[in-house]
Amino acid sequence: MPDAAGGDEMKQAKEIEDAEKFNFMATVTKAPKKQIQFADDMQEFTKFPTKSGRRSLSRSISQSSTDSYSSDSSDDEEGTPREKHQTNSKGSSNFCVKNIKQAEFGRREIEIAEQDMSALISLRKRAQGEKPLAGAKIVGCTHITAQTAVLIETLCALGAQCRWSACNIYSTQNEVAAALAEAGVAVFSWKGESEDDFWWCIDRCVNMDGWQPNMILDDGGDLTHWVYKKYPNVFKKIRGIVEESVTGVHRLYQLSKAGKLCVPAMNVNDSVTKQKFDNLYCCRESILDGLKRTTDVMFGGKQVVVCGYGEVGKGCCAALKALGAIVYITEIDPICALQACMDGFRVVKLNEVIRQMDVVITCTGNKNVVTREHLDRMKNSCIVCNMGHSNTEIDVTSLRTPELTWERVRSQVDHIIWPDGKRVVLLAEGRLLNLSCSTVPTFVLSITATTQALALIELYNAPEGRYKQDVYLLPKKMDEYVASLHLPSFDAHLTELTDDQAKYMGLNKNGPFKPNYYRY
Repeated sequence: MPDAAGGDEMKQAKEIEDAEKFNFMATVTKAPKKQIQFADDMQEFTKFPTKSGRRSLSRSISQSSTDSYSSDSSDDEEGTPREKHQTNSKGSSNFCVKNIKQAEFGRREIEIAEQDMSALISLRKRAQGEKPLAGAKIVGCTHITAQTAVLIETLCALGAQCRWSACNIYSTQNEVAAALAEAGVAVFSWKGESEDDFWWCIDRCVNMDGWQPNMILDDGGDLTHWVYKKYPNVFKKIRGIVEESVTGVHRLYQLSKAGKLCVPAMNVNDSVTKQKFDNLYCCRESILDGLKRTTDVMFGGKQVVVCGYGEVGKGCCAALKALGAIVYITEIDPICALQACMDGFRVVKLNEVIRQMDVVITCTGNKNVVTREHLDRMKNSCIVCNMGHSNTEIDVTSLRTPELTWERVRSQVDHIIWPDGKRVVLLAEGRLLNLSCSTVPTFVLSITATTQALALIELYNAPEGRYKQDVYLLPKKMDEYVASLHLPSFDAHLTELTDDQAKYMGLNKNGPFKPNYYRY
């Protein structure tokens, strides 16, 4: 039994404590309310920033989230790089970049990229002694990023001379272009080129006294088109073209069909290592990166339509679905449409759903997929962007009319304002979203870059007559070799066939393991 006296003392102490709490709360309640103030400048906590202050805050946020080093340090410089005379540390001026002083920073970016491109570096080390590209004069037109810089420097290490321009006016990393120029590569490119600048840069690569290319590495077909249009005699010495985009390959097949393709061409885009890795896995990750950096959009519950369900479309849809977006597909191909249905997506016509969509993404490689009529019917704040190579998929030209107002709100983000106040958010002016507004995974670009390097080596060293004036796919053995170079990064170990198993399957133990008609 507990002591009764002790219990009474505890009860009394509890009552005193409760009374003290009541008195304290009463005192606080009666105390006058005071405005919270900062000690340093007595600024009221509830004070809102001025309009200019809000704009400044918004700009600083957008710069930190979307702009690269090159944008921050050099985009405010007046004039075009074409008007400036720059030289590298060796005294050469055979280049045109935004600011050669950014070379050191760009070199660090390239070194970081090399760490995740071990297969390409491995190829460089294996073939460097043999110099399989000795005598090759390669003119290239690709995105100029840290990853493509690793490819360019690999080609140079294998014996090639290179001159380079960009295939997209927004995708160049200025600091990387500067690093290439400092290393002696004739590079003509900067972020934010005009259309005139774009063609001028390509022309400077091709048209140089005392230097004529014998190989072309293209991404989109613009370089090949320019040579055909302006310098057709150059093709007398060209040994081959390597093309990596849907758009560029389509142009090559058109030339071939018309009997106008006068050199062999390698279709890298439809190689397994490009189609099934770069197009799918790269876009699966970079679509979200590009949209987040530019719009800060939350995808959960958003209604998104993806135009095209090829490998790029499949990658985009998988990422969007994983974050809770409601995804619709448009398709012309019944096979791709059936795949979309089996993957759980609704296949629709764009004009059936355009009014309800929060985000519209094109990735078809076609033109006028999103027309002015579609844009007129979109709801307020609908986001429109393109994941295809070319800027033809969205009819941006139709938006440059007097009744519509363009408002630049962030780097590569424009609000198109209708007379009634409706806004459509257009990203990168309809150009390739991921490389214009963000970055792409380095590892998967290593796969594509290694494929491009091997295609160049193959075409350059092929005996006369092996390849005719037509478009070719990479040999299956080459695809498998590229894949095998990347497996050590995952500590992956292939199973080897026994002699009996190889005989049973009718295969060589060293490959190729699939026939050319096999669809992965």
